[in-house]
Amino acid sequence: MTQGTPHIVLAGGGTAGHVNPLLAVANAIRAIEPEASISVIGTAVGLEKDLVPNSGYELDTIEKVPFPRRPNLYMLQFPAKWKRETGKVRDILTRRKADVVAGFGGYTSAPVYATAHRMGIPIAMHEQNARAGMANKLGARWADYIGTAYEHTGLKPGAHTRIERVGLPLRPAVATLASRLEQDRTEVRRESAAQLGVDPDRPLVLVTGGSLGAQSLNRAIASSAADLLAHAQIIHLTGRGKIQEVRDLVSRSVKADVLTGLGPQSAGKGDYHAAEYLERIDLAFACADLVICRAGAGSVSELAALGLPAIYVPLPIGNGEQRFNAEPVVEAGGGLLVADKDMTPAWVHDHVPALLADRQMLAEFGSNAWKYGIRDAADIMARHVLELARRA
Repeated sequence: MTQGTPHIVLAGGGTAGHVNPLLAVANAIRAIEPEASISVIGTAVGLEKDLVPNSGYELDTIEKVPFPRRPNLYMLQFPAKWKRETGKVRDILTRRKADVVAGFGGYTSAPVYATAHRMGIPIAMHEQNARAGMANKLGARWADYIGTAYEHTGLKPGAHTRIERVGLPLRPAVATLASRLEQDRTEVRRESAAQLGVDPDRPLVLVTGGSLGAQSLNRAIASSAADLLAHAQIIHLTGRGKIQEVRDLVSRSVKADVLTGLGPQSAGKGDYHAAEYLERIDLAFACADLVICRAGAGSVSELAALGLPAIYVPLPIGNGEQRFNAEPVVEAGGGLLVADKDMTPAWVHDHVPALLADRQMLAEFGSNAWKYGIRDAADIMARHVLELARRA
């Protein structure tokens, strides 16, 4: 396609970590080229089944075909499943008249990369993790362009592949917040604080372990409520089903009625704002002086892009993937890295109050995080995808 309407097929899904960057790039493509035909290949069971149509894009579905990792019955079934799903992908790419495919990792991407390569369709890729997953490792050898959120992801590109660090394509709410913070951080904080029912003039610690919560963070922070509240107010997002334990631990620590929720109705009713989940977490980001959280790739990239100091507590599973996500921004001076086994009330007592009292150190962490973060990844990826489509 050298002129006319570009036909672009994006691939990825399963988790928000794959879907959100995909949608951010789709929106950026549409902003640059409003007439572009954009569709998505995903599954009928991942988050994309709702998020993609709700964002205004058509979704074509295939079944997940994870690579077998050990000798078992699935290994014998894999070749037939792979052939069936790549056949579906060929039909989809033909029907969509794909000029280019752009993959974002996950089970869906691998058969799309393989099929696009056989059909001679240009391939763009984005890798959001510090250590690339299997699908993107497969696709890297055929890709024309690869954008990454980190250096040294372990991808082995082909001889003619261009690869560069572009950052993480940000969710619209986070991208908008980053832009507004650059203009007037104080005003954004005041507006957001009013919506959450927190004091815009008092330091604030945001604690979050994601939608499911993190038990080690919950217990260490809630048990240290008295120490922390002497220096700051707290927004604690406990995760679903974990809020009662947090409330009990806070009550034992403080021996006072400091607990409240989130929203304008909570203003002035306490400084420990506990909730299971916050849909508009960008509001909490706008108010935070310090974030204590896990180290998922999305979280690390978003906090760096916003210039937020953070204490990262990587999830202690797998091969240490979350630690790899946090290490670069920590090495750049944008926060601290603490092992899950070390995140105890004693560690919090010995380190966090002193950090909150050191405004200069927090400011340096924030400045370094901002310098490390990248805020225009979606636009960069979109322009490379469109360039490949025009060259097709």
